[in-house]
Amino acid sequence: MKLGIDFGTTRIVVAFVDRGNYPVVVFEAPDGNSFEWFPPLVAVKGEERRYGWEAWAAQEQPGWTVVRSVKRALDCAGPATLIQLGEQRVPMLVLLRELALALRKALLENSTLPAGRNGSLDVMLGVPANANSNQRFLTAEAFRQADFNVLGILNEPSAASIEFGHHKRTSHQFSEKMRILVYDFGGGTFDASLVELDAREHVVISSEGIPTLGGDDFDEVLAGLALEEAHISVVEQDSLTQAEMFRLHEECRQKKESLHPNTRRIVIDLNNVRSGWLQVTIAINDFYDRCRPLVEETLHATEDLLAAHGFAEGSTADGQGGEQRLEALYMTGGGSELPLVGRMLREQFGRRVRRSAYTRAATAIGLAIQADASAGYVLRDKFTRHFGVWREAEAGRSIVFDPLFPKGTPLPGPSDPPLLNSRRY
Repeated sequence: MKLGIDFGTTRIVVAFVDRGNYPVVVFEAPDGNSFEWFPPLVAVKGEERRYGWEAWAAQEQPGWTVVRSVKRALDCAGPATLIQLGEQRVPMLVLLRELALALRKALLENSTLPAGRNGSLDVMLGVPANANSNQRFLTAEAFRQADFNVLGILNEPSAASIEFGHHKRTSHQFSEKMRILVYDFGGGTFDASLVELDAREHVVISSEGIPTLGGDDFDEVLAGLALEEAHISVVEQDSLTQAEMFRLHEECRQKKESLHPNTRRIVIDLNNVRSGWLQVTIAINDFYDRCRPLVEETLHATEDLLAAHGFAEGSTADGQGGEQRLEALYMTGGGSELPLVGRMLREQFGRRVRRSAYTRAATAIGLAIQADASAGYVLRDKFTRHFGVWREAEAGRSIVFDPLFPKGTPLPGPSDPPLLNSRRY
């Protein structure tokens, strides 16, 4: 069975290959409800640990501390990094391996993955475009140790562009090469990739990203507003336990995800966080005013990427005067579902903005398509960071980075010869 796994900050989404189709896996939670995602949660109590839906259920049980968004720690983690979970300190690789094992168990026992699942699970994994080597290694190694057969790793916006191209191809909308910008605003990271594509080949022109900005930050903003509105003192805020912080952010996440363009106010029940705290109402404009600078950061990154590659003043690229033409800006990722994001993008890019029909699943679907050799797509990506080695210099008195392949070097395609570079020290 071939799978595409989008290992997200707030959701893990899985799609599988089924005779030219790429359906999203539906998971059954302990309460009997069904979801098109698996929660990357860990719950701890003493020396015990639970993951996924079992961790989700543990929030209702006394003594358990539930931790969300563990993927955010990957940006600065190495194989020996220890993560504080309640009173436990767990190596990052162990944490990721156990989470991947829980995902595998859920796929085989409590999901819509087709029957006859005793064979290997061949997976294509997604990572942020600007993920460093440690993040890529830890992600792949954790899934290998969890008995997945890792076919490869793909940058998330590149995978989303494959889903976009597949939709265009199957709906017979390709007439010539297109240049699109994938605007991937996820739960914990933001990535933007310029891609040139036709019916069969996708060429990544360049990528940029903000590794510390995502939909989680909107939850933080809403939580801060709620505590301010309830006049919760700084001392009381500092006294919040890890379990209470989880409940606060979950309350805010659920209310944020229920917003629509006509919403005028948000009601946050802080009694769900700590008994005795009040329910508060926040004006939607106050929330959006706090979120606007975060969205502007993504727009600045997008504008810089476009301008660096010859698009007329970035957002106003009409292909006039010899500049490049941008056919579409493709919105994916859970963070892009906030109505403010789409509104600000349309103000900047107008009719070029296209929201994916599978905002949260586009990356997983693209990964599954890439895992399916029969789909016939060729992706030509590039290094998003300098690739090289650290070595001793000055007779061992200092350490220097020796780049072997600079950022932007094209990666070889399936039929291309491997990249080679030689050094003598």
